[in-house]
Amino acid sequence: MKISLPFRLFAAAAALALSLTACGGTGGSPSASGSTPAAPGTPSPSRTSPTPSTPSAATSSATEVPTSPTPTPTPTSEGTPPLGSWGLQPVWPFATLAQAQEWERAYRESGHQPWHRDPEQTALAFTRGYLGFKEIDRVSLRKVSGRHARIGVAPTGPEGGTAAVIHLVRFGTGPDAPWEVVGTDDTTFSLTTPAYGSRVRSPLTVGGRITGVDESVRVEVRQPSSEAPLGTSPCCISAGGEDQPWSAKISFSGATDPVLTIVASTGGHVAAVERFTVTAVRAG
Repeated sequence: MKISLPFRLFAAAAALALSLTACGGTGGSPSASGSTPAAPGTPSPSRTSPTPSTPSAATSSATEVPTSPTPTPTPTSEGTPPLGSWGLQPVWPFATLAQAQEWERAYRESGHQPWHRDPEQTALAFTRGYLGFKEIDRVSLRKVSGRHARIGVAPTGPEGGTAAVIHLVRFGTGPDAPWEVVGTDDTTFSLTTPAYGSRVRSPLTVGGRITGVDESVRVEVRQPSSEAPLGTSPCCISAGGEDQPWSAKISFSGATDPVLTIVASTGGHVAAVERFTVTAVRAG
């Protein structure tokens, strides 16, 4: 029997349709969104969270729970870490930012204690009032740059060189933010143990390096809220030479302030206190 051409074409098309249906459908035709569906068993990339590169510190038997990152202190507009952070400790005269802001409000209202706005007067008040070095009564160096100040203090007399260079920082961001002592810049006499900002307990090993002849080092632990030292080393620690180490042990008690001051001093040649160095620690 002779089959016409149109019938043969219709039969071929029907056979092709049956073949495609048996193979499972579209064979990779684009989806409505324009993307190609994933192979069976593979999660769709648009619905799967990326796998973290490192495991979370907190995990359970079924689900890993990510931990919150440790907050990082926010630097000021000039890149200075805030006082109380890893790099700067508030030594004196204010223990907290709230205290500094309270003074700032009082100053704006009544002009209370204007010396807090002067780094030189603050450095001398720290040396003479807080540390008790009455013979040191003049400024020998001044360098102010933005929020930072370095003030050299010295005893009276032509032979009295700079006893220490005190580092101060503006405590707060207001236009009248007071100056706060944060430490000393050391050269020939340093206090490096314990580390700046570290937590300490009594008894405490202290030490550093010194250059000099027949030096006699005295160490005290102080806090702003107490007039008397919390602890004093036995007098005195003999030291000297060229960049030589010195060390001592000191016990202290009664620490209540958040930041403590360790101060080491030496003298006896032309003045009772000729050089001193301080560091800031936290009671642990």
